[in-house]
Amino acid sequence: MYCDEFYMQLAIQEAELAFEQGEVPIGAVLVNEDGVIVSKTHNLVETLNDPTAHAEMLAVKDAVKIFGRSLTNLTIYVTMEPCPMCAGALVLSKIKRLVYAVPDSKAGASESLFNITSNYHLNHRLEVTAGVLENRARELLKSFFKIRRDINHGRKQT
Repeated sequence: MYCDEFYMQLAIQEAELAFEQGEVPIGAVLVNEDGVIVSKTHNLVETLNDPTAHAEMLAVKDAVKIFGRSLTNLTIYVTMEPCPMCAGALVLSKIKRLVYAVPDSKAGASESLFNITSNYHLNHRLEVTAGVLENRARELLKSFFKIRRDINHGRKQT
């Protein structure tokens, strides 16, 4: 049985690593049905100079190396609702379950703007749980973007 808070805490730790590297602080943890961690990663868009290097995409790529292209019976924990690219990858890889912390009103593709992960028109749907450790993940994102705004406006960090 999964303990959503435990695995989300690990995803938040990954997001903190992203924050430290100047990346948007989003982390992902992919877990098999026995609770074994398959992948832990975070955004590396800036580091790799790759717009597809989102935490979810990197986690899926790690798992595909182990299991092949069908990732049934895996759960992904991610600190922010997946964007359309990531949601599409989760559907195409047939991940069983998505657990996320913070909804994304600007690009969320699981529930906020679009519903890719549970769309009945597609050949696969994920179970979705939202809001796990939302406040902790939200505070990390807010801190990151406040620092970024301050830097862009020439203010010193405090």
